[in-house]
Amino acid sequence: MVSQKITMGNDGKIVVPDSPIIPFIEGDGIGPDVWHASKAVIDASITHCYGNKRQIHWKEMLAGEKAFNQTGEWLPKETLNIANDYLVSIKGPLTTPVGGGIRSLNVALRQTLDLYVCLRPVHWFHGVPSPVKHPENVDMVIFRENTEDIYAGIEFNYNTPEAKEVFKLLEKLNVSNKVRFPDTSSFGIKPVSKEGTERLVRAAIQYAVTHHKPSVTLVHKGNIMKFTEGGFKQWGYELAEAEFGSQTYTWTQWEKTKASMGENTANEELKHAQAQGKIIVNDVIADNFLQQILLSPKDYSVIATLNLNGDYISDALAAAVGGIGIAPGANINYNTGHAVFEATHGTAPRFANTDTMNPSSLLLSGVMMLEYIGWTEAANCILSALKTTIMRKRVTIDFYNLMHDATLLKTSEFAQEIIKNLDTKIAIGKAD
Repeated sequence: MVSQKITMGNDGKIVVPDSPIIPFIEGDGIGPDVWHASKAVIDASITHCYGNKRQIHWKEMLAGEKAFNQTGEWLPKETLNIANDYLVSIKGPLTTPVGGGIRSLNVALRQTLDLYVCLRPVHWFHGVPSPVKHPENVDMVIFRENTEDIYAGIEFNYNTPEAKEVFKLLEKLNVSNKVRFPDTSSFGIKPVSKEGTERLVRAAIQYAVTHHKPSVTLVHKGNIMKFTEGGFKQWGYELAEAEFGSQTYTWTQWEKTKASMGENTANEELKHAQAQGKIIVNDVIADNFLQQILLSPKDYSVIATLNLNGDYISDALAAAVGGIGIAPGANINYNTGHAVFEATHGTAPRFANTDTMNPSSLLLSGVMMLEYIGWTEAANCILSALKTTIMRKRVTIDFYNLMHDATLLKTSEFAQEIIKNLDTKIAIGKAD
């Protein structure tokens, strides 16, 4: 079978051959352990579902410590070229270089390839230990803006010429009095654009339309940051009404009806929109949302938010369903087709080469990758097998320590157990 690149078609959809070349980065620390386990399961699921009709041709690209040791660079230009050229790739966790250079290899990849959506689906697998009483109520998909906000990395250290220039600009704008200690203040700039907001919210609403989700919630801190976070809220609503008017009902529409015709009429209008299957687009202040995901997680489905908010929210939600070790993630540009799927946890260097850590984050990111390229049968097969393995309490150390009467497995053994269960027929979807 001849291996080929994944390409972008003229219709704006990726074209996936039967033997696509998909680059991978093993990752640092526990990266090689979780990568080899995940790869074994992904390959086995493809063979199980498609026989010899489909297969992935894996192509290694270097980043992190392995790249530095071999090339002297943490993120070689060749790696960026490969990720750009082959569109779809997957990576393990990467360390952040200490003492200058690239602040974050993950952020560098996202910025260079303009992967403007950080996609984080969060739902609970039956049997996974959780600190909350009803983790089964958590079923959300986070669309985190990935290229703007404070992750743009525009910072100036205190007592430098650059910081002093920033303060001079604040003086010109007559807002320097807001800086309480100017001589020892560092400065950061938080860019939030209308275009960046629109493409993120567009992707979130389109996802909700495609997957028949009931709502999209804009999470922001616009009550304090009026023009950045507040702009995100305003531009998000405007985009929803301008481009998805027949498919959505927004909270701003509800407020207009309330102001002109009263709250009862507005509520009836909302109920009618829900009955028609329209997606309800609303918004929540970020700090309140962090409370609501514990108190009323059933009320939320698709979340669109800025970079820093999304960082907090996705990790908090991951904790509710069992921790970051079972939380998948993807970085996507829906316009170009570029996508990097990744483990969302760290490198845990003291556990490197111990064959003990849970590979589920990277494996489930592989499931997202299979869904992205349209190989849903293999994706569903892995989900079913993973569910079965967890319910049978044959797990790695993280879950073993929290379960009663479980069987402890190494990383590689856990992968083999999942492979054994590939032919199970457990229902796929929201956990019961």
